Amino acid sequence: MRARRPTRNKYVRFTSNVLRSGGIMNDIACFLSAFGLTVLLVDGYLRYYFEFRLHSTAAIVLAINFFLIRISRDAYSALRGQGDDLGSGTVLDFLVASTLTGFTILQFGRFDDLNTTFAVSYLGICFALLIVTRLLFRRFVWTIMRQGIIGQRVAIYGADRETTTRVLELLDIERLPHINIIGFADDRRDDRVETGMIGRFPFLGGFEELLALARQGMLDQLIVALPMVRQERLNMIIEQLSAGSIDVCIMPREFLVLRDRYRVNYIGSLPVLNVWQQPVRDFDGILKSVQDWLLAFFGLIALSPLLILTAIAIKLESKGPIFFKQKRFGFNNLEIDVLKFRSMYVDRQDVTGGERTTKGDPRVTKVGRIIRRTSIDELPQLINVLRGEMSIVGPRPHATVMRVGEAYYHDAVRGLRGEIDTIDRAKKRVEYDSYYIENWSPLLDLRIIFETIFRLIWDRNAY
Repeated sequence: MRARRPTRNKYVRFTSNVLRSGGIMNDIACFLSAFGLTVLLVDGYLRYYFEFRLHSTAAIVLAINFFLIRISRDAYSALRGQGDDLGSGTVLDFLVASTLTGFTILQFGRFDDLNTTFAVSYLGICFALLIVTRLLFRRFVWTIMRQGIIGQRVAIYGADRETTTRVLELLDIERLPHINIIGFADDRRDDRVETGMIGRFPFLGGFEELLALARQGMLDQLIVALPMVRQERLNMIIEQLSAGSIDVCIMPREFLVLRDRYRVNYIGSLPVLNVWQQPVRDFDGILKSVQDWLLAFFGLIALSPLLILTAIAIKLESKGPIFFKQKRFGFNNLEIDVLKFRSMYVDRQDVTGGERTTKGDPRVTKVGRIIRRTSIDELPQLINVLRGEMSIVGPRPHATVMRVGEAYYHDAVRGLRGEIDTIDRAKKRVEYDSYYIENWSPLLDLRIIFETIFRLIWDRNAY
């Protein structure tokens, strides 16, 4: 008798890995469609002459440059249906690819032979298609994921309910639409194993039940989360479960302990967990230094009339120097002399900064209240910026003996002004500080500067 041909398991679905190929095919279609539409526009409608071979070659070079850049950044591997990852870096990659193509054509001495209308039209249509099709592709991906065409049914093999709960929390934070958690499992057969639900996720059983699900085509991937597992037991788990033709991955103990305070990185080919990394470094550090110096230099020139008037007002109201110097912690906790306009009476001011300034503080002069309220007293710190001791925007240096409650306060940040009289307010400043450091960019600096200027008008926390 003739052998019966095995039928395809109706439960088997595509995994999210197919999105990589889909993303590449989408971009290929964009470049081809853009060229065809441009030819129709320039040749068919406008009737402009262009050299087909030159322009088609330029279009091919542009596409090659674009794909080389995207693939070198492994951009297509990030396609997981989350949304932002579908268009991340596309604009910059297209601009860089266009620039490289332009230099290539210029190098071969054919730049003057390009039809300007064709080039501008092609770049505009291609760019528009890359953006629009990404929005459509995103919606298409979500649709097929909801229908179950693309997706991965995942089970968690954990040591206890606490560990399993932590893994579920981490997966929920990722918000991956292609991941469908079907439940959790444990092969131990004693009273320690609780078989109830964890949220909406049921207890599946042990090895036999997991293997049965895999053979039935109801399980695609297993996450092994055993923080203190021995190598012998781990080998046994992998050997038995891999026989079920499912993906088996391990959630390292460090991922469960460090929560979201880590980043996977590589030293050569060795994977490591980066728990902290200097954020503003290399070229970014140089760029920020140049930006600070330029802003401070031109700021001093533009604000010189205000600085002169403030100095005169301070001198007329009370005796003493115009500037006030205070020891503060700068970068790497190095002490620096921070300059400010004097806002207190000389015989009442606290050089150490150990005594906090409070609302209605009698030590503050009349001019001092105005310049502190408007932050004019901080403007001499532009000189500190020119010296390279401070940055215009960033973690704010505080007095070396400043206290919050019973503790010294060495770290704080922009955005929360006024008296730091509680640990909660100090922690809030540190949260702002951390966000700024981890997300720094020149545009963020400019945004903070403009926001600060506008908020000074309504701020009631500075005194």
